[in-house]
Amino acid sequence: MTDGSDPQFSLHVHGAIREIGREAWEACASHTGDPFVGYDFLEACEASGSVAPEAGWAPRHLALKAEDGAVLGVMPLYLKGHSQGEYVFDHSWADALERAGGRYYPKLLGAVPFTPVTGPRLLARPGAGEAVVRQALAHGATALAEQMGVSSLHVTFPDATDAAAMDEAGYLARRDMQFVWENRGYADLEAFLATLSQNRRKAIRRERRDAQAGLEIRVLTGGEIEPAHWDAFFAFYMDTGSRKWGRPYLTRAFFDRIGETMADRIALVMAFRDGRPIAGALNFIGRDALYGRQWGALEDVPFLHFELCYYQAIDFAIARGLGRVEAGAQGQHKIARGYLPTEVRSAHWIANESFRDAVAGFLSEERPAVQAEMAAMTRELSPYRR
Repeated sequence: MTDGSDPQFSLHVHGAIREIGREAWEACASHTGDPFVGYDFLEACEASGSVAPEAGWAPRHLALKAEDGAVLGVMPLYLKGHSQGEYVFDHSWADALERAGGRYYPKLLGAVPFTPVTGPRLLARPGAGEAVVRQALAHGATALAEQMGVSSLHVTFPDATDAAAMDEAGYLARRDMQFVWENRGYADLEAFLATLSQNRRKAIRRERRDAQAGLEIRVLTGGEIEPAHWDAFFAFYMDTGSRKWGRPYLTRAFFDRIGETMADRIALVMAFRDGRPIAGALNFIGRDALYGRQWGALEDVPFLHFELCYYQAIDFAIARGLGRVEAGAQGQHKIARGYLPTEVRSAHWIANESFRDAVAGFLSEERPAVQAEMAAMTRELSPYRR
């Protein structure tokens, strides 16, 4: 298909990221410093079977090419048969359309699978006229949605630049919140704790003491991560996933894959009792952020979740000079640990005009409510000294 905006470009749809190739994809993605839009992470999702048509995730990645065949931009895109693993919840939209006699699924999703992390979604090769490329991808995705006859196209957790490009292209804007810890130039964890109220400092120190009692906690990166660590972590992940979602999204092969290709961008926090791993938290290292992803435990240890997922992450980020820790979706309890409400975005294109108007009305009411909730949480629950 052609993007319809510039005869110099042609837009191509690919059923697997391997069809585009690592070199071409990374030419558009590597400069972002985002580990999740890189070829290795997305290819691991596909190669491991975590992302596959039979799982309700059929890749439809876009590649914008110049006349000479050079790839100028790419967009991770999937044909979805459900709304699982997205973290921007549209189940009520699906119910509303189907009650009205429409069909919500399949839909198109521009996203990183299973990863509620803000980042680029319209990936332009540096020097290729990035703004023009982003617009071509944004319009090309809606053109594909129209061509395929799907109900809608959703782009989750785009960064501010890409969200603005999609606003310009006519997508509906949605806002939500996550909880993010900001590094204010702390020398160490104690310097961070010194900025908190006395009660919160005492509570965190008590939580850390109780969580660490009788355990060895190690942060593993690169070659320190061995297959046995992935075996243990997968058991933690399966236990947590089966309780929270019913069916965990990621296969065992996914962890092998990222262990082979991304070990230097991983911080795996593990807790051991008498040399036996009992809990772990998986983090990815970005250019200026640490991203907390999965966690699990085979023993119920008070406050161990907070220690592995939040305090160890803060300690690691300070030591590495990273600007923030993003601890994933939901979890108001994160505020008491120094993670404050932060706005996140999504963008939505709806085919049916009357349904689009209904969604637009919903979003216009939702946005100020989200902003008010964020302000109230920060005002009432912030642990920082006033």
